[in-house]
Amino acid sequence: MRIFVAGGTGAIGRFLIPLLVQAGHQVTATTRSPERVHGLREAGAEAVVVDVFDRDALAAAVAAAAPEAVIHQLTSLSGGDMAQHARIRREGTRNLVDAAVKAGVGTFVAQSISWVYEGGDGLAEEQVPLDLSAPKPRANVVGGVAALEDAVTSGGFERHVILRFGIFYGPGTWYVPGSLMADNLAAGSLPANDAVSSFVHTSDAAEATVLALDWPSGPVNVVDDEPAPAREWVPVLAKALDRPAPEPTSGREAWERGASNVYAKKLGWTPSHPTWRTGFFAVD
Repeated sequence: MRIFVAGGTGAIGRFLIPLLVQAGHQVTATTRSPERVHGLREAGAEAVVVDVFDRDALAAAVAAAAPEAVIHQLTSLSGGDMAQHARIRREGTRNLVDAAVKAGVGTFVAQSISWVYEGGDGLAEEQVPLDLSAPKPRANVVGGVAALEDAVTSGGFERHVILRFGIFYGPGTWYVPGSLMADNLAAGSLPANDAVSSFVHTSDAAEATVLALDWPSGPVNVVDDEPAPAREWVPVLAKALDRPAPEPTSGREAWERGASNVYAKKLGWTPSHPTWRTGFFAVD
């Protein structure tokens, strides 16, 4: 299959591109940085330097690749620029969907997140509505995700799969030595409370993305097997990052409930890193 990966050099891309190539797909992958072209080519992809906010250039790149499927992995998380990341979700996704529609793409797979559900008890499944009535600043995150998912859903593709990932950990994320979370732990600014999070190792996220090319349309939670409150996972992360663990506290917001991976498992996905308890230490 001819596949266009928008955002091929991020935390997932480093695993995704080789997996797609090994599966026999013809891959074109984008990057914003000319210096990353060599790495994409080494992984077996055709590399394209393009800015997702340049509608015409993006449309031309997609058309030239003539893909049967587009995979949306565009983010701006490495530098911590959340405003840019929100713009990518809204404007960047719209540009990419429009380019894919114009090129006659049949399958569209997009990266989303699993902590935007309405509040409640127990793990959130895919049919739980998004938390569209959330106050700011959470409203900015939920609104950006809703815009992304609405653009993909309304694209008229034969297949559209929205992967609602857990919090990424693994190489290239904020959960490795010398990262943002290591700094937060050192500063004592990472609470160990009752807020439940669902995680996923980036290699497992890449595996799910490959499988999603054949999944039915709709959202799928891609999270590991052990959603857990921060008072459980923060001390383990502190040990993995060689930082002091904070004292446990209590309390959580209603939306801090974690997500269920039952549907993803029914579709055939099984995480190689089933829990953060061991996965936090797998940084290679």
